[in-house]
Amino acid sequence: MNISGHEMKKEAMLWEPLEGGEVKCRVCAHQCTIPKGGRGVCRVRENQNGALYTLIYNSVSSMNVDPIEKKPLFHFHPGSNVFSLGTVGCNFRCKHCQNYMIATADAGEVPTQEITPEKSVELARQYNCDGIAWTYNEPTIWFEYTYDSAQLAKQADLYTVYVTNGYMSDKALSKIAPYLDAANVDVKAFDEEHYKQTCNAGLSPVLRTCERMKHYGIHLEITYLVIPGWNDDLNEIRQFSEWVLDIGADIPVHFSRFYPQYLMTEKPPTPIKTLEDAHRIAKECGIQYVYLGNVRGHLYENTYCPKCNNLLIERHGYNVIKSLKKNSCPKCGWSINLHS
Repeated sequence: MNISGHEMKKEAMLWEPLEGGEVKCRVCAHQCTIPKGGRGVCRVRENQNGALYTLIYNSVSSMNVDPIEKKPLFHFHPGSNVFSLGTVGCNFRCKHCQNYMIATADAGEVPTQEITPEKSVELARQYNCDGIAWTYNEPTIWFEYTYDSAQLAKQADLYTVYVTNGYMSDKALSKIAPYLDAANVDVKAFDEEHYKQTCNAGLSPVLRTCERMKHYGIHLEITYLVIPGWNDDLNEIRQFSEWVLDIGADIPVHFSRFYPQYLMTEKPPTPIKTLEDAHRIAKECGIQYVYLGNVRGHLYENTYCPKCNNLLIERHGYNVIKSLKKNSCPKCGWSINLHS
């Protein structure tokens, strides 16, 4: 594989020409109007002479074999390995981004490997993975590549996963939905102003994406990174939990511990008690499966039966110690939201 820094250009999907040579990108909720020679918020979709091009097709900045629990997905093929791929760019500007070196990069700014969709499927099988995940940066801005790859992955009997900020358009989601098996959506806060200040984006499109994923039958899990002094207000967490409950009580929720990153190095790590309070509130609201992330060895890494509290899946970090063979509790028979 050749390592290159040049742009992998291909005409984009989901765009419309406008008067004067401008184009309207329809792939994410920003709905950018892009003048000739300009790029969208993501910095990797460019108007070239009145046509929109992706500059990152086939451009892979990061790849790895990961446990599916790392995404995190706890109720989707537990214990399996997934071939993970990322590119460059993002349609958010998160001040706490842990992958900011690739998320804030422009196309061609960091070294990438050219890996075709066919090659990605081949590598997934070579490394004995059960599926492919597009992760590390926002997969929506890589739509053409992930869409082509997802179709090939399904033909090869591999599962497909988005790890996403959820800021995609209805058109993009409806197009890829038949080929997307699961997603973890990162809900950054449950307040529009926090979203604007932290990510330069809005909350409402993210919530709509989650709701529509549930409608399409995509296995959905939601992560809420709890940042001290920012989105850790317990009333906000209760509102978030009540919204999740409206979509489905059986949607797994991950309250993840914050560690200082990027432009938020002045913030301390999240106290364990704050996470445990969030867990308690979500359970009080009626959410059946609530987890704590980035707290290796905590009992809330495990899956318990919502009815009888029987230990169903035991985890330590990303390792599954004890798994569940059937999608029901062996003690009381409760049906478990589990795809395996």
